[in-house]
Amino acid sequence: MNDKNNHTSSVETSNKQSEGSNQQIPQPPKGWQRFLWLGPSFLWMLSAAGSGELLFTPRIAALYGYSLLWALLAAVILKWFINREVGRFSVCTGATILEGFKQIPGPKNWAVWLILLPQVFVAISTVAGLAGAAATALILMTGGTAQMWTVIIILVTAAIVVLGQYSVVEKISSYIGIARTVAVVVAAIFVFPNIQQLAGGLVPQIPNNVQYQEILPWLGFMLAGAAGLMWYSYWVEAKGYGAAGIKGQEAIDPKQLSQEQRKKLRGWISLMTFSNTLAVVGALLAALSFLILGGELLRPEGLVPKESQVAETLGRLLGDLWGPLGFWFMVAIVFITFCSTTLSVEDGFGRMFADGTQIILQGFGVRGRWTNEKFLQRFYIVVLLAVLPIAIYLFFGEPVGLLQTAGAIEAAHIPIVTGLTLYLNYRMLPKELSPSKFTFGATAVAGIFFAVFAVIYLYQLLSQ
Repeated sequence: MNDKNNHTSSVETSNKQSEGSNQQIPQPPKGWQRFLWLGPSFLWMLSAAGSGELLFTPRIAALYGYSLLWALLAAVILKWFINREVGRFSVCTGATILEGFKQIPGPKNWAVWLILLPQVFVAISTVAGLAGAAATALILMTGGTAQMWTVIIILVTAAIVVLGQYSVVEKISSYIGIARTVAVVVAAIFVFPNIQQLAGGLVPQIPNNVQYQEILPWLGFMLAGAAGLMWYSYWVEAKGYGAAGIKGQEAIDPKQLSQEQRKKLRGWISLMTFSNTLAVVGALLAALSFLILGGELLRPEGLVPKESQVAETLGRLLGDLWGPLGFWFMVAIVFITFCSTTLSVEDGFGRMFADGTQIILQGFGVRGRWTNEKFLQRFYIVVLLAVLPIAIYLFFGEPVGLLQTAGAIEAAHIPIVTGLTLYLNYRMLPKELSPSKFTFGATAVAGIFFAVFAVIYLYQLLSQ
């Protein structure tokens, strides 16, 4: 009952704060201006490019051919629905998704704790694995040791994020993502398989002797994991979409807005959907291209990208087509992609953990430096996303294994993020801004899809 009263009081306060700010909700951009607002979706798309597309998709193709094409398509399409709902909440309230989760009834901040605790392991393992994979490319190009280059990559990317923040990360990631997608799509066209062979993968099937420790991380990281889905909320807020464009204001209650203001927010939702769709199409093209390259070039030779041979094996994707030039071009793509993904990951996790810590500490009445978002963001980038990943990598030294662990947690966490987000949007948004019955149902199916794979993986793990 107390939680309910606290929530009512919070909403009333928010309403008072929003009464004078309704007219400040900016008009959504139109025409060509819309293309200047694509950054959050491109950054979201690239946050898992190094693992979901570049690493795990060729691995899956090398191991199972095209038999899991249906799962790839399902994962990408279903995440479009989930990501749109995360974005919808931030567009309509101006709040991050974690700020929404703290309003869910029950013990104080229980949903925030449920999100943050597993993501500590994901953050450390992901940064260590990505940097370690990028290091395998530098070893081929310059020599040195994997440990040395991994440490350097983590320190340099962390410094860029601390100093440059959103704008630099957005620009670097967007340009690199476009260039990489174009290169692999062109390469895939050169080796395009038999249509019947490819179409056979559209029929839902599970290969014989399948290992779910391979499939679950792939599906978890494909397009974006649970964390990446939540980061989208932060990048939407940082860009100033919808209600987030009201500077210096607390989160608003969209149910208190006038019809005119709701109409503006519907325009922002439309822009967010457009941006989200372009990112999904780009990610799908890249993922299909990597699947084709892996199936046509790696599988016949029995090559699987693994640990210290990640860059060397992936280099064969273009090396077998275009000789030494293609090999070294692909090695460069491997290095740049893993590094740009590390940038996105450090930026996203830095924002999420800073926000979550601020929410939790304020709940205990703490004030001062440890509730300052910028300070917390820098603290987490240095400690959680630089020092600890370096220590973990130096101890384990297996980038693929680290990313598999992180990807499995991400996939298992997706149903939780999905359920909490649907609850928020259903409860907090007026009918004009809330998801339709079809969208609600499709998003629920998305959560169930990932939950099924997570349960099967856990069963297989326990039965070994």
